[in-house]
Amino acid sequence: MQLRRAAELKEGIALMEGELNRLLDIPAVQSAPAKAPKSPRRKKHKMSAAGRAAIRAAQKARWAKIKGT
Repeated sequence: MQLRRAAELKEGIALMEGELNRLLDIPAVQSAPAKAPKSPRRKKHKMSAAGRAAIRAAQKARWAKIKGT
């Protein structure tokens, strides 16, 4: 019973959308289920060994400054 009523409502909505599109001069298109746009995957940035060494050296220098050694 509910399934039949849902189908009737869906058909009625489709008819009303078609009429609205005709009134607004919107060309008829095949309606497909709306999919969420895929977000582009972010590239993973790899840090070079030299970059890691520079960060390590800077951190050691900061700690040495704090500790006073």
